[in-house]
Amino acid sequence: MHTAYPYVQRHAVVGACEDLAMEWIDLLEKTTGDFADVLATGDLAAPVPACPGWTLADLGEHTRWVHAWATHAVTDHSPDGDTPAPGLERDALVDGYRAAAGRLLEVLRHTAPDAPVWTFGPDSRAGFWRRRQLHEVTMHLYDALDSQARTAEWRVSPELGWDGVDEVATLFYPRQVRLGRTEPLSAPVRLVATDLDRSLVLEPDAAGEPVELAAPAAELLLMLWGRMPAAGPAADVLAQAKVTS
Repeated sequence: MHTAYPYVQRHAVVGACEDLAMEWIDLLEKTTGDFADVLATGDLAAPVPACPGWTLADLGEHTRWVHAWATHAVTDHSPDGDTPAPGLERDALVDGYRAAAGRLLEVLRHTAPDAPVWTFGPDSRAGFWRRRQLHEVTMHLYDALDSQARTAEWRVSPELGWDGVDEVATLFYPRQVRLGRTEPLSAPVRLVATDLDRSLVLEPDAAGEPVELAAPAAELLLMLWGRMPAAGPAADVLAQAKVTS
């Protein structure tokens, strides 16, 4: 787990932290609240561009289910949690989402970050879920706003964006390769955050000619998750593999 916590810049949708670092749990509370607000006010029938076949209502139910599933992983030490959908009508959807998010926050607040739990990563501590669920809902907040043509309202700090890039590099991409869902990248890809003095390399030992992808950290995160197209030679290398799930 990281010891320095990222933060989100002041904005209409992703909220203020007044230039102070906030813990994962505080960011998670704020971001789930922002996501619920989009469900409460948006066009639930609008399609979600990054999730073909899904509407905003479908995205809301998916994210509710994921919060409930993660809660079960903490409380029952098992990946087998499942909950029935409360319904896709606005009141049921919003109330169901807020309840699932609230229960997740309650459980994470009352579980020590280093307590052993079930996770799908190498870190089998409860703190894993603080970070993972924050990134889950941060990305789906982008998707929700995208369904309403409001992505300009998504503002993620460089620190949080880069932590998401790091999560892809250290958790999701290795997991994709390990599970046989993708072949390893054919060339090393150096990811450079132009708004931070940070970089990392995916597949440093790959045989191909190294390529670089440089952009603000939040944009790199969107590129890795397929929400924004990459550019240049790195785009060709990334397109050959399914970097994220």
